[in-house]
Amino acid sequence: MSRNLAPVSVVLMILVCLELRARLCQVSGAPICAHGQTGCHILSLADLFERVIQHSARMHGISSDLHSEFENYFLPSKNHIGRVNRICHTSSILTPNGKENAQRLTREELAEVILKLLVAWRDPLWQFHQNIAQHHDFNNFSSNKALEMSDMVHELRKGVEKVAEKMQHLGMMSNSLSGLSSPEALVPSSVSDESRPMSDHDLLFCFRRDSNKVQNYLKILKCGIVPEHGC
Repeated sequence: MSRNLAPVSVVLMILVCLELRARLCQVSGAPICAHGQTGCHILSLADLFERVIQHSARMHGISSDLHSEFENYFLPSKNHIGRVNRICHTSSILTPNGKENAQRLTREELAEVILKLLVAWRDPLWQFHQNIAQHHDFNNFSSNKALEMSDMVHELRKGVEKVAEKMQHLGMMSNSLSGLSSPEALVPSSVSDESRPMSDHDLLFCFRRDSNKVQNYLKILKCGIVPEHGC
């Protein structure tokens, strides 16, 4: 009986892997383009927004899950809970506080803020995955989630760039958004300097906060452009 079930298990695992890959490709995979390129699937601006918002929601959910796991681990031995003065390495990136302040920004400014945050988290999240992979107190599932977060930041950045390209093509955004050519140049040098002292737990706290900002900013950007789609 077990021999008959083995091929079924293999097929199920393959299907799960394909589904996870498809979720990422939906945001920024090769078959999807912002406008008119040969051999790709053209999505509407509303569809592009919906995909990046769904992706950002999943990324924030994973960060919240991992943060909870870390708090459950550290609570018995260290007083990490209750620390309110954490200094995140992205604190030098000026981000609007609250919905009304975010709505006051131009489309270009809000898109640049989103790209700045995503670029700033690329290297710290990869290092975090390396750290947690060597942490024997956490299981492989946690390590896989850490790797998925790192990949999702990269994919989400590409997705946001496609949204901006589509907006530029439709005349809804100026072509002066320098983040599309080199978003790394937008991020202050102090961001990389400040990332070193953070513990893994503080890093998760900060990423959970920033991933929530990215999700909210994307919703605000979308509702300012295509308010008829779920706003």
